[in-house]
Amino acid sequence: MPDQPFAVEFYEDESGDKPALRWIRDELTVRQRRALGYAMQRLLQRYGAGVCGTEFGRQLGGGLFEFRLRLTAQRDGGTALLRVYCHSSGPGVILVLGGYDKATSPGRRRQAAEIATARRRLGDHRRRHA
Repeated sequence: MPDQPFAVEFYEDESGDKPALRWIRDELTVRQRRALGYAMQRLLQRYGAGVCGTEFGRQLGGGLFEFRLRLTAQRDGGTALLRVYCHSSGPGVILVLGGYDKATSPGRRRQAAEIATARRRLGDHRRRHA
């Protein structure tokens, strides 16, 4: 574990939109946002890409990794399987590229599409910050 927590930054496209932040704000419930924020602070900021050595992360290759959070026993009886796609963007920085709730769309096509989108955003980020 590093002495300082990892900084979390959100991918920003050329128009200034931060799609992962917009997803968190617009599509997640208040409870999901709070849980994700807490998990990002306690786990992602603490371990960075090292979270992949736990049940909360998985390497996807090419500099991309997945931060995973399972939420159960929600008041409405539902479950959320949040997937957040990230990149270790330099010393002490984690770049959040995208995310979705796998519980609302469990198919492989959706997952593949979300990963492809994260890879495109990572490529764009690399080109613009080279």
